[in-house]
Formats: sequence, structure tokens, C-alpha cells
Amino acid sequence: MGASLSTPAAPTVRAEAMMAAPPQGCPMHQEAQPVKVSPPAECPMHQAQPVKASPPAECPMHQAAAGPVHQDRAYDFVECPMKAAEGTKSDIDPANMMPPPNQVPAQDQPFALHLAREESTIPRHNTEKNWVYPSEQMFWNAMLRKGWRWREDDLGAKDMTNIIKIHNTNNEQAWQEILKWEALHAGECPCGPTLKSFGGKAKEFSPRARFRHWMGYELPFDRHDWIIDRCGKEVRYVIDYYDGEINKDNYQFSILDVRPAYDSLGAVWDRMKVTWMRWTS
Repeated sequence: MGASLSTPAAPTVRAEAMMAAPPQGCPMHQEAQPVKVSPPAECPMHQAQPVKASPPAECPMHQAAAGPVHQDRAYDFVECPMKAAEGTKSDIDPANMMPPPNQVPAQDQPFALHLAREESTIPRHNTEKNWVYPSEQMFWNAMLRKGWRWREDDLGAKDMTNIIKIHNTNNEQAWQEILKWEALHAGECPCGPTLKSFGGKAKEFSPRARFRHWMGYELPFDRHDWIIDRCGKEVRYVIDYYDGEINKDNYQFSILDVRPAYDSLGAVWDRMKVTWMRWTS
């Protein structure tokens, strides 16, 4: 009678968090890839690079070297004439067992002459170098080959120095006159002309010089014909040298008459154009 009815305890249910594993193909199972960061747009690698234009194939620097033999060692006498002079003593020609004659003093030469040579501003055809002017010794030897002979009252060492300076100035002046004519063809020859060869014709007066003489003017004391290369086209120029007053500051002495020879219709047309420009300027 005093018994009590006990109610059984309800079972305790512990909720377990069910953690479902993601499939293997999800991103978190993949190896992290490095992030490539692109430099800003203004950085140099995004800018257009300048294009280096190569000179046309017909320009002198693409051609094989060629030219007179005396120019082959010319730069030795520009850089160090004393050392180069020593070299000429040992450069024996096996054909005649003699040293090069152009820098060797003449047998009866009364005084020593300089061996140094000066580089010109005139491009030498088929090379990347310029023509080199003769030394005092070379000029002396050249005069002897032409029949000239030294006498007591003729020339001294100082005179030869002045002659070389006048000679070089005349050639520079002639080249500048040629460049004025060649400016008419700058479009077809962007590289500019080069000098192939030249020669003196002192006694072969040009028709223009003879005509001027008939009009009462003096004859030129010298004439040269220069052959230039205009990007593959050969053009001949005639240069008449007239006496003038020497400028002691720059050694300019001659009055030059430079023009293309009447060898082609193009040369005739050039001379007509320049004549018209001179009359109308």
C-alpha cells in the first residue's frame, strides 16, 4: 500500500553533429596555384619597342672592301706615323725586294718631310672608312714621278706643309660642291654618295673651260674628274681649278667650278635645273 509507481527515465539522446566530407573534386582539395600579377599598363614591357631600321642593301657598309693599294695602310699613318714608318722599312715586296716607295725619302731629297696623313670627310666607296690624304713625303714623291725636280730656290719643308694643307682644303671644298648637286637625288640615294675614284687631267681642258677662255677668261690651272657612286649608279663630275687669293686662316686658295659631266640625260637635266634655280634665286 505504500508502494509508489515510478516512471522509467526517458533515454537521453545526444545529438551528434554530422560533418559530411566534401567530394574529392572540390577546390579545397586542389594544390594552391600561384597568382600571376600582371605589371601595370604603363610599365616598359607593355610599350612598343622602337624598330631599328637597317640601311638599304646597296649602302656602302654592306659592300666588300675595295680601293687603291695605298689606302690599305693609310690609317696607320693617321694614328701613329712614326710606328707606321718603321713598318714600311720591313714591308718588303717579294717581287722586287724593295720597300713601298710612297713613304720612302728620295735619294737626293734635301730635307726630311712628315709622314703623317690626314683623314678626309669623303666616304670611300665599298668601305665604312673615308679617304685619307697623302703625306708630305708622298706628295713630294708624286711630284718627282711627274718629272718635277727640286732646286735650291724652289721649296722648303715649310712650303710642303702649306702645299698639303691647300691640297686637302681644295678636295674638301670639291666634295662639298658635289654634295650640293647630289642633294637633288637625296630621295633615290638615302645613304648619300661615295667616292669611287678620281684622276687629274691638267692639260685636258673641258669644253666649258675652253669656252670661257674664248670669252677672255683664264684657263684653269688643273682639272680633276671624280667618279662617285650614287647608291649603285656611277656618276662623273668635272672639277676645274682656277687661281684665287689664298686665305691664310683656312688655306682656301682655288676657285672651283664643279658640275656633273654631260654623260647622261639625267646630268643634263640636273644642270638645267640648277641653272634655272640660279637665274631665279
